[in-house]
Amino acid sequence: MFRLKTIPAFAALMLATTGLSAPALAQEQPGEGKEIIMAQPTWDTGWFYTEIYKQLLGELGYSVGTVLTLDNPAFYQSVAFGDVTLWVDGWFPIHNPYKSAFEGSAEIIPAVVSGGAIEGYLVDKKSAEELDITSLKDFKRDDVKAAFDRDGDGKADLVACPPGWGCELTIEHHMNAYGLNDHLNLIKAGYPAAMADAVASYETGSPILFYTWTPNWTVNELVPGEDVVWIEVPEVNLPEDMADLTDAAVREGVEGCVNDPCMLGFPANTIDAVVNSAFLEENPAVRALLENGEIPIADVYAQNAAMNAGDNDIEAHATAWIADNRDMVDGWLDAARAAQ
Repeated sequence: MFRLKTIPAFAALMLATTGLSAPALAQEQPGEGKEIIMAQPTWDTGWFYTEIYKQLLGELGYSVGTVLTLDNPAFYQSVAFGDVTLWVDGWFPIHNPYKSAFEGSAEIIPAVVSGGAIEGYLVDKKSAEELDITSLKDFKRDDVKAAFDRDGDGKADLVACPPGWGCELTIEHHMNAYGLNDHLNLIKAGYPAAMADAVASYETGSPILFYTWTPNWTVNELVPGEDVVWIEVPEVNLPEDMADLTDAAVREGVEGCVNDPCMLGFPANTIDAVVNSAFLEENPAVRALLENGEIPIADVYAQNAAMNAGDNDIEAHATAWIADNRDMVDGWLDAARAAQ
């Protein structure tokens, strides 16, 4: 979209030649002259829809510079203070522990991605069948620990979450609640590198145990039900700030789970925007855009798979997605422009 300049003479010329009034121009570009500081998380599976919204905000006239990559605590503190405007990667309820940092100063707007998001633990299918692994509690067995012990410390190795991620807190809670600290070694290094190593091990026939979430490239690379299986927790035991979500941690119809319904141990999430409240009050167009927009989870899966295959031009992915869905996107933009 062609962006109007702020040069008075140019604006006057446009008014004269198009017949548009100044209010009409303002409505077309409600963000003209306004800056947005966007953030994105340290996991790259969310960068696709971050880029989509960055480009759409640009179409509304907002100036969006380089997107900041932040850990969860840093973002939620920054959005509360107004140092950062927003991100579209709030995972709730897994991010509930961070609410105290921003409640009253920033607002959650659902839902950025449709179709829900699940989390849990997976084991390669061959090992699950040969060793009869259906639950995390099976990793207390000596034969199972030995099979999954890659560094010789006597514990099974689990690809977990890096420090600062919401899932890190829940996994740590699980280790304590199920008495697994003496049986599982949590790999908390950079997740992409740790998972790439796990995939390489799988391809050589070695057993693997890992945590993942959807949408994520991992479930394209290692397909649940074919290559790996979701295993269950011994019982649903959640951190205190999610204790009322027990039912949401058991989900029906999970493809590739050892049972149906599947006791994943993590409540199903929604992926939501989190935006500074003061900014929202002054920019109803942004609220309307976020309230009307929703990206199908299947499209995120497809982009994540392409990215994992080596196509890392996320800006081009987002541009192509917007072009392919122009009629739908124009409806979101029309709603934003009407919210003045």
